[in-house]
Amino acid sequence: MEHPRISQNPKVMVGKPVIRGTRITVELILRALGNGWTIEMILDQYPHLSREDILAAQAFAADYLESIRTVAAE
Repeated sequence: MEHPRISQNPKVMVGKPVIRGTRITVELILRALGNGWTIEMILDQYPHLSREDILAAQAFAADYLESIRTVAAE
């Protein structure tokens, strides 16, 4: 699962995935979107991010969820 805009380092935000070169977590971006923020609102609040960074956070989360193995209940 390669995501050039996302990095994880135990010394940065306790190893949570962040936008590379920032301390802005994928989680923060997803929570903002989930709370009704638009991409434009996030960019206004965090002007050093790009639209591509936000889309990369969404793609990372989708790939992460796809990688989780689930077991169907009987």
